Amino acid sequence: MSTHAKRERLLLADLLEAAGPEAPTLCGGWKTRDLAAHVVVRERRADAAGGLVIGALKSRLERVQAEFAAKPYEELIQLIRTGPPRFSPMSLKQIDEAANTVEFFVHTEDVRRAQPDWSRRELDPVFADVLWSRTEKTARLLGRRSPVGLVLRRPDGRTAVAHKGTPVVTVTGEPSELLLFAFGRQDGADVQVEGDKDAVERLNRAELGM
Repeated sequence: MSTHAKRERLLLADLLEAAGPEAPTLCGGWKTRDLAAHVVVRERRADAAGGLVIGALKSRLERVQAEFAAKPYEELIQLIRTGPPRFSPMSLKQIDEAANTVEFFVHTEDVRRAQPDWSRRELDPVFADVLWSRTEKTARLLGRRSPVGLVLRRPDGRTAVAHKGTPVVTVTGEPSELLLFAFGRQDGADVQVEGDKDAVERLNRAELGM
């Protein structure tokens, strides 16, 4: 049975291939080639991927990622499709699902929503609940740099506090949209934002996410 991570992996690879290497994304100033290189390095170069969380390794990560970005684009796409090598922990189904479900979903939307004609995907309820569970568990981490109190709320009323403080801004939307908002894709998320006007503006400018 296909896992959520595997499905999102293949969708991401297809979107990157269709977009070509120079298309825009929502991920900082990255083009699709840069995003593809990031995905490959994260899975295949643990010696460099530590730079994602360890400042001292950031320069190494940037160097290795630039080396991969210089490879033929078609090769990067194929490496994403085939996944990590067998000796990698990420080749294990449980670890792949835990580490990559959100990663691939967010980057898939980074590619989709950078296009002018994008529309929101209708996700099945099981996958939506998986994304909500991940959002709940990581809300405080994702919202730690929020300049205001931040509450994430599903349409059914379930909430997650991403940051304590005042004034409070409440962001309402489907789990997928709340996850994207909390990952710093505020402009690309289909949500309703309620709160003091100044607080909302500060939140929209904040660097949320990992």
